Amino acid sequence: MPAKKKVEAPAVEEEKKTVKKAAKKAVKEAAPEKAAEAVEEKAVKKAPAKKATAKKAAEEKAEKKPAEKKAPAKKAAAKKTTEEKAEKKAPVKKAAAKKPAAKKASKKAEPEVAKKSVKDYEDVINWKKGEAHGMDWLYIEINAGDLLTEVEAGVDNLATACQAILNCMLEGDHYIVEPAEENKVSETLTVRYYCDNLSEDRRKYFEI
Repeated sequence: MPAKKKVEAPAVEEEKKTVKKAAKKAVKEAAPEKAAEAVEEKAVKKAPAKKATAKKAAEEKAEKKPAEKKAPAKKAAAKKTTEEKAEKKAPVKKAAAKKPAAKKASKKAEPEVAKKSVKDYEDVINWKKGEAHGMDWLYIEINAGDLLTEVEAGVDNLATACQAILNCMLEGDHYIVEPAEENKVSETLTVRYYCDNLSEDRRKYFEI
């Protein structure tokens, strides 16, 4: 029996060795196939991830672009609001500018109402002539510019004053300064009125 054990032991060991070698070969042969499958699985997994990241990047860009476009629209809206405010303010300034014009018109109208009439000037001239007659003066001389300043200084009413001077001239009175104008309207118009005889029988100068 001991001899059999010694014979069988090497055989078993050789079988074990052959089994191990076969297993190693099988593992070596299977390893490249598994590695290739693992590489393919990794490539498949990575490819969708890249596609997904590419889609996300495209979506993010698409979201950013509309946001950038909307910003100018807000600026344009802000400009419109400022322009509308400026247009609303403009009419207020124009209305304020019209008020002084109405005041000026009223100021100009006041002196025109205060102007004296031809009769008013005739009364002044006749009063001067009567005063001179009472003082036994032979004559008095009246100048149109001086008379206008005495009655209503600063008022443009020279034509009225000149007309009154001419209407008060009687027979015997004469010009000291006769203007060249046909209507005799001038500040230089000067007439000498004789006051020794103020009778109503004296004719008007222009009736002779």
